[in-house]
Amino acid sequence: MKVERIDLYAYYGIEKPNGASGYLDCYIIEKHSEHSQNRLRPAMLVNPGGAYAFVSNREAEPIAIHYLNSGYQAFVLNYSVCPISFPYQLLEGCMAICYVRENASRLNIDKEHVGAVGFSAGGHLTASIATLYNHQKIKEFLGDKVNLCRPDAVILSYPVIAHSEFEHKGSIDNVSGNDETLRELLSLEKRVNKDTPPAFIWTTSEDETVPCENSLVMAMAYKKAGVPFELHVFERGQHGLSRCDQEVNTPNAPASEWLKMSNTWLSQRGFGIKD
Repeated sequence: MKVERIDLYAYYGIEKPNGASGYLDCYIIEKHSEHSQNRLRPAMLVNPGGAYAFVSNREAEPIAIHYLNSGYQAFVLNYSVCPISFPYQLLEGCMAICYVRENASRLNIDKEHVGAVGFSAGGHLTASIATLYNHQKIKEFLGDKVNLCRPDAVILSYPVIAHSEFEHKGSIDNVSGNDETLRELLSLEKRVNKDTPPAFIWTTSEDETVPCENSLVMAMAYKKAGVPFELHVFERGQHGLSRCDQEVNTPNAPASEWLKMSNTWLSQRGFGIKD
């Protein structure tokens, strides 16, 4: 396996704001003599949580390892956090998806099966990429490359979604810079349309940090737009479950089924190793 870190701002020649991050950690399974030389793998971009105040390690490499074990090429986005705000997190997520597609041949990736998974605020970022990848602000940076930025499917894990009575105020405050117009734009259930990629959404009814209503309103928006989705609300579980195992300090056998269920859902959408 090859591991490399890409500075997305340097790669795309975009000036980086002071204090910004925008690094993409790439975990690449290389071809060897026992593989078909035509083997292509799906790709998964991992967006950890952290309320747009930090980037959680528990929802980064452990998740990448899961997807590596499932046959994916995995990428973890170390995105910018407060005081950096919109549009830079979205830009970094779009650059990450675009980078994966532009380098698909070198990285042995099936560029028609590029997904993204996000947790909590990272779920908000993932849903932002899914719904706002072609926003005018992103076009100003990437031009026609925005056509490469749409994920083929997303997994939203106990995501921050709505600017409402159920919002996670810290996340919305941080990403919007307390701008009321941006708070409304970034209430993402209002941004879903027929071109939004399919979603697997999961949460727990016990989550008191990011209430499950965020997931419910997103699922309702998908239903209204006629876009395929799958929703699971597990009964038990605190916020921030990640893989739901001892490695990430949140053992939860019932909710850990999300990993297997989402893999099955992705495979039904054509995600898998192709020889």
